[in-house]
Amino acid sequence: MLIGEFKHNIDAKGRLIIPAKLREDLGEHFVITRGLDGCVFGYPLNNWTIIQEKLKKLPLAKKEARAFTRFFYSAASEVEFDKQGRINIPKTLVDYADLQKSCQIVGVSDRIEIWSQEKWETFADNVEASFEDIAEDMLDFGF
Repeated sequence: MLIGEFKHNIDAKGRLIIPAKLREDLGEHFVITRGLDGCVFGYPLNNWTIIQEKLKKLPLAKKEARAFTRFFYSAASEVEFDKQGRINIPKTLVDYADLQKSCQIVGVSDRIEIWSQEKWETFADNVEASFEDIAEDMLDFGF
């Protein structure tokens, strides 16, 4: 299970250390792509396969389904770790998530999310301020 928050710096070549605690669950190779809320999603290959199957079931006749699928897949890239535990994030994704120097890597059950530190802090502050209300709304989802 992918859990926890970790802070690391991305270098000018787009290389980012992924914490050892997450590497084992991600596997030797995994897929990164555009995520929601302005971050990068990273999926272990077995979870990526599940995502692909769900995306194949989206109705081709729906404009939003086609747009989402194109946008999601077009930036997808299979990555692997170098000897220092780093991955190389393509420029498309670096630009999309505005990854500059300090990044936050977050384990979210079946995926990781890579955030710019600034975006993560803004997101976390907003959620923290309304966490109890959000938790109450989770009842609508059977939580």
